Amino acid sequence: MGYSCILYEKKEGIAKIIMNRPDSLNALSRMLLSELVAALKEAENDAEVKVVIIKGAGRAFCSGYDIEPRKPDEYSAGVSPILEDYEAMTELTNKLTTIWKLRKPVIAQVHGYCAAGGNDVAGQCDIIIAAENAQFMHPQVRRLGLIWLHMTTYHAGLQWAKMMMFTGDPVSGTQAEKIGLVAKAVPEERLEEEVEKLAKRIACVPSELLATNKMAINRVAEEMGINNVFSAASALDTLSHYTGAVRNFIKNAEEKGLRDALAESDAPFKKLPKPFAD
Repeated sequence: MGYSCILYEKKEGIAKIIMNRPDSLNALSRMLLSELVAALKEAENDAEVKVVIIKGAGRAFCSGYDIEPRKPDEYSAGVSPILEDYEAMTELTNKLTTIWKLRKPVIAQVHGYCAAGGNDVAGQCDIIIAAENAQFMHPQVRRLGLIWLHMTTYHAGLQWAKMMMFTGDPVSGTQAEKIGLVAKAVPEERLEEEVEKLAKRIACVPSELLATNKMAINRVAEEMGINNVFSAASALDTLSHYTGAVRNFIKNAEEKGLRDALAESDAPFKKLPKPFAD
């Protein structure tokens, strides 16, 4: 199958799905998200593939979502913008959780920025391996809404999730390993090698056993209510889009331009020291 926003490679039982929009730091466009789902399904249906790696081309894993907020006249006639927004968020959840539900193990290979929606992609993967100098961050909490699927809470715990979500401050790959956000952080020059070592060992296990073990482990989180968390994320993020703070930021961006609006939003943080730096 041909793709325009990703690269798909297969070798020795390993499928690599490479997000390939390097000029935008692999921002998640609608096309990229649709192709990501298609590539995951291609790997799932290929008997030769035992394990999947998701990575990003260029300088970053993923800089977040690349979906422009819709204007009022772009919504369907007779449908509440809030309802249509909620339906769009639910559709997005269904796409992202394809990784969680996939019968085959998925490893996230993270380098550079893993921002906003990049964390939603990485967080749905079974294992995250990061470069020590990678940057995990949720800048959207300062101006545009919530963290999406809340996997940070599962991996790093309540307190570190709140630290990140209350400030939008970045966490390095090294620190991410310490708090459990990633399984392992390695020097960037060794990242590809270390991920492939892990993938090859996983590929030694029969696919049927990999699938049943993934289902069994995921079931633990599902019994704890993770599917309810995914559903709540759609509703709460939709509500956040209609708060005064978000509407004011969008208006500011329309009037001054996105770059100036972002700079204005981040200005107070630049004046203050960042606690708990590496």
